[in-house]
Amino acid sequence: MSDFKELMNEMLNFIDAVGFTDEGAYNLRYNGSSYAHENSEHIRIVHKEQGLGLDIYIDGNCDGEEVHIPVIVDRSGLREKVLNDFHIEDGAKATIAAGCGIHNCGDEDSQHDGVHTFYIGKNCDITYSENHYGDGDGTGARILNPVTNVYVGENSVFTLDTAQIKGVSSTNRQTHVELEDKAKLYVVEKLMTHEDQLAESNIDVELKGEGSSAKIVSRAVAKESSRQVFHPAAIGKSKCNAHIQCDAIIMDDAKVRSIPEIDAQNLNAAIIHEAAIGRINDEQVLKLRTLGLTEDDAEAVIIDNFLN
Repeated sequence: MSDFKELMNEMLNFIDAVGFTDEGAYNLRYNGSSYAHENSEHIRIVHKEQGLGLDIYIDGNCDGEEVHIPVIVDRSGLREKVLNDFHIEDGAKATIAAGCGIHNCGDEDSQHDGVHTFYIGKNCDITYSENHYGDGDGTGARILNPVTNVYVGENSVFTLDTAQIKGVSSTNRQTHVELEDKAKLYVVEKLMTHEDQLAESNIDVELKGEGSSAKIVSRAVAKESSRQVFHPAAIGKSKCNAHIQCDAIIMDDAKVRSIPEIDAQNLNAAIIHEAAIGRINDEQVLKLRTLGLTEDDAEAVIIDNFLN
């Protein structure tokens, strides 16, 4: 445990960024290997016998417990793909916190591709948060390509909360969700890019069950010469409701594409989309400057409030 605590201190910025705690069930992956591992009363983490990854079992008596599965990479040139499967019994309530921090001070690209698949039973309430963070003064890229597949059972609620606000050179996020009867999905995606970073996010939600619903909200800020593409799609296959909202602030020479897609395949599918891209409001900047802030500080305040 002393070595574990020492690592925690050395990687404090990453630990804060990915929201890690060593309380309850957790598995910390460090430079391609499992570094620390613990189960809890209702959550069991098992390393896969073949390939890299975990099977996480959450029983039906779990009532608000948390499980943390962060990844930390500080070795330049490390590339890996990890498959984690979550098996969640009927009635479970839990929060799952994941994320990856890459610190690259070398000249080789570092990359982590995490594939997370959720099999959620009936009457569950599951929150999944995923934070991505990068830093380091090397010339090697910091690459993160998360894949999230979610199968939400009858009358269950799944909340997906993702954030990437610093230092990731390139990311390609793929998310697929299927909703059964009366299942609910809430998605909040927060993203900020700068320099020449590239970020792509594709979300497709199949509302298969009667009375299913989805709300997808994206808030993004693109600075300097970075590029972003956000493509959410809601496919209504039954009597259902869905709402997609995409808001982005564009600055400098950045480029942003927002492509909300709605696909009604049932007479009783009600799906709405909204999208807005624009610059920071000059009047807001002026008002903050009259309070003594510099222009840069005023913009930072506006961005912080926009993303939060």
